[in-house]
Amino acid sequence: MISAEIKDLKKYCEDILSYKRRPTREVMIGSIGIGGSNPIRVQSMTTVDTMDTQGSIEQSIRMIDAGCEIVRITAPSLKDAENLRNIKEGLRKRGYDTPLVADIHFTPNAAELAAKIVEKVRVNPGNYADKKKFEAIEYTDESYNEELQRIRQKFEPLVKICKENNTAMRIGTNHGSLSDRIMSRYGDTPLGMVESALEFIRICEDMDYYDIVISMKASNPQVMVQAYRLLVQKLEEENLQPYPLHLGVTEAGDGEDGRIKSAVGIGTLMEDGLGDTIRVSLTEEPEAEIPVCNRLVERYLKRPGHAKLPEINLDAYTPFEYIKRNSIEVANFGNKNFPRVVADLSHIPDLKMEDLNVIGHHYFSLTDKWNMSDQGADYVYTGKNKIDFMLPNGVREIVDSEIWTSLEDQSTAYPLFDLSDWGNSDSHKHLNFIKISIDDILSEGIEDILEENIVFMLSAKTNHRYPELRAAFLELQNRNINSPVLIFSDYGALNSDDFRLYSSTDTGGLFVDGFGDGISLKLISDENSRSENLKLAKLANQTAFGVLQATRTRMSKTEYISCPSCGRTLFDLQDTTAMIRKRTDHLKGVKIGIMGCIVNGPGEMADADYGYVGSGKGKITLYKGKEVIKRSVPSENAVDELIEIIKSDGMWREPENQEL
Repeated sequence: MISAEIKDLKKYCEDILSYKRRPTREVMIGSIGIGGSNPIRVQSMTTVDTMDTQGSIEQSIRMIDAGCEIVRITAPSLKDAENLRNIKEGLRKRGYDTPLVADIHFTPNAAELAAKIVEKVRVNPGNYADKKKFEAIEYTDESYNEELQRIRQKFEPLVKICKENNTAMRIGTNHGSLSDRIMSRYGDTPLGMVESALEFIRICEDMDYYDIVISMKASNPQVMVQAYRLLVQKLEEENLQPYPLHLGVTEAGDGEDGRIKSAVGIGTLMEDGLGDTIRVSLTEEPEAEIPVCNRLVERYLKRPGHAKLPEINLDAYTPFEYIKRNSIEVANFGNKNFPRVVADLSHIPDLKMEDLNVIGHHYFSLTDKWNMSDQGADYVYTGKNKIDFMLPNGVREIVDSEIWTSLEDQSTAYPLFDLSDWGNSDSHKHLNFIKISIDDILSEGIEDILEENIVFMLSAKTNHRYPELRAAFLELQNRNINSPVLIFSDYGALNSDDFRLYSSTDTGGLFVDGFGDGISLKLISDENSRSENLKLAKLANQTAFGVLQATRTRMSKTEYISCPSCGRTLFDLQDTTAMIRKRTDHLKGVKIGIMGCIVNGPGEMADADYGYVGSGKGKITLYKGKEVIKRSVPSENAVDELIEIIKSDGMWREPENQEL
């Protein structure tokens, strides 16, 4: 929990109910401006060994040609830092003047050298002047101030060099690598992340150095969002400069999961008007990150100028910590129930049993049995197309109210009412759904319809869904309306890539804020093809579960905290991640960290249950939480050894064969 004083200071963006980008200082990275009136910049990081000069040049060129505006390269040692000179010269000879950033951990002397060569250095305040030993230390104010003086002595030389060479700096806090000193005083919290960066920022300002970009990265989007919001508030509170922000979810992973998790974290903050440069950290080739970045950024080129929402009292809003909105329990919605997933199949006629495969319920005709996956939808909405077969146990149907009232057996489905129709006909004894919008909530008569058997299905009227729906939830709280709310978003015939990112932002931000008792997403084929609509229904269902997983509100599958690889990586991260996923992806709720080197080791894994970390060429160190279980395991045996650790911990279960 954060302190009451901080909780009362909610100024972290211009207007949470309308988009306006936060004004910041402009910081020049070579010829590229970040913040100020500049567009949101996209960047990535090389994955080849920094000492491989030609490989670094060629990969940088692929990234730049894909649209990367800033290239980051790891410099873990003096020789790596020195080789940045050769990489830079090679790129300039090829006609590329894209600015380079040296990524530094643990080695101040490498940072000082790199600052004389490249346009920007990134330092991690958690390990620039501290060595992490996972020790709890009791500090007095005097002893803590002595530690701050020690940090100043280590950090001042870099600041002086940056000033002399017009080199910019990113002060980049990572949730998983907070120093023992910060952890001892502030704990593993967003406030600790912010204070870790502020210690370094205060030194910079004391030295009249302001070419700073700040980041607050975490593998947990909820922690990340809270930390950035709190950072902005604290900068203003202390009258520090409004520095531009670099946004990213660290160790987001690969594929669909990495994109959803990144959109939840980055997109939520961009909706708040925060963010001046972004990176989507995927366990894929770095050039694959750029199109995802561009899709996120392009959405906000059209954001300014949308209609302002009605004035809403914001006293109930808690942007710096997760507090779930209080709601009553109706059937299995609300109160302490995890959010429910409702699959919308209302646009697909003549549903067959096998069609439900796309929403996680698999029918096997040979055995005449259902197999329900961990990502099986809880409800299916069919509109006017009532299903004529028996659904799997535990799955219920929702139909339009006029269809429901005509049913002979009304116990087989639940009705969905338009607000105007509620009260004009019979309703279900236990569970009814009512469509509402923010206008309905703001109307005078909504309190009159409240009963203990309704769930609101809330949807937005505009494409600016997140601020509109956030306003709706806040007004529900202001009016003490505690009926459960199912968030419904229809994206029409939006392309699949944009749908995944946009829906993850719009709904993920709400769940990060503690709003929502259920989620329903809809995507349709622009050709109205039945087969395509089924494929899109599968995507919508997977995305809904992915959003709940990313926001930690419902864990339905194994979570992989996987770093995006860099020149420090000691094994093939993409192949290894795929191999571990193949062996463990049935372990619902288990979190496995897969880190390429000790820099992204026990700290960066944050809250992972188990860890697989490169510790040398062909050698792996295995963790349970942050405790080393086995060192120097040969890589060919490491996955088997990891599984043995999971088994010995009682967390293993054998994968099910769905064909049986």
